[in-house]
Amino acid sequence: MALIGTEAMRRTRRQWIGNVALVGVAAAAFPAALLAQGQPAVLAAPGGAASVNLNPKRVIFDRPGKSATISVASGGGSSGSFDVELIDRVMLPDGQIVPVTEAQDKPEAARFKSAKAYLVATPRRIRIAAGGGQAIRVRATPSAELAPGEYRSHLTVTGIPPADTGLTAEQAAGRKEGELSFRINSVLAISIPVILRVGPVDVRAGIENAAIGFETISPDGKAPPVRTAMLNFDLVRMGVNSLYGDLEVRGSRKGEEPIGVVRGIGVYPEIDRRQVKIALTRIPAAGEAIEIQFRDDDTSPGKILSKTSLSAP
Repeated sequence: MALIGTEAMRRTRRQWIGNVALVGVAAAAFPAALLAQGQPAVLAAPGGAASVNLNPKRVIFDRPGKSATISVASGGGSSGSFDVELIDRVMLPDGQIVPVTEAQDKPEAARFKSAKAYLVATPRRIRIAAGGGQAIRVRATPSAELAPGEYRSHLTVTGIPPADTGLTAEQAAGRKEGELSFRINSVLAISIPVILRVGPVDVRAGIENAAIGFETISPDGKAPPVRTAMLNFDLVRMGVNSLYGDLEVRGSRKGEEPIGVVRGIGVYPEIDRRQVKIALTRIPAAGEAIEIQFRDDDTSPGKILSKTSLSAP
């Protein structure tokens, strides 16, 4: 972004689903970006700019000294350059994840255990050709200092704006005297967690405070709003380590598919519980039994860690 007559102000907007962040950085405007649950992390840049996806969506080291490879692939028809860095981010009870530097006054920041000092990511800058890919190597360095527990940082890949994104000399010269001119250039970043676990792993979950309410919302953000059943509850982390898995909501109709699904939802150690809201695909009948299940996708994939039932109002 180039601004004439003033300095660019950088603001960020975060959209989190599960454990993957899309971060848009711009002045005076933000791109709209959504990430589907359970899919590889995807960075989609507007206006034909380069977009990338990361795989896997998360990295876990069960001890120092191990390494992992993250594949970065072009998702569009444009090439681009990207910075690679590790950034500490904390989870808040509503599921939002923010840089720890922006949460210093929150109790979650005090509970956060950073893995940044024990991780090395290379290379620090990559260039991806249209339709091509690159690999990022992350290594957990050995350390005798680490006490048992779970440590985390977030591998962040940030698009670098092309050098020609500002106003040209001719465009600047054509402006009237005293007129403020600028061009908005979105800078997008994508982030996945890198987790280092030391000592015994304790992954347990609970579901509490389940209730069904109603809201008038658009099913897809485009269709007209309709009355929708909303299931609200707390996903509770009962063990020492973070949770990561899938939520399914089922009604009482025989052979029916789940009426609510969330793939790849996490609860990090700095919070004890995460507030969850799921829009159901239909309005349950009064008194209908509704079951909520949380299945592990971490240490014991597919294992039901918690389930509960409630009656629809």
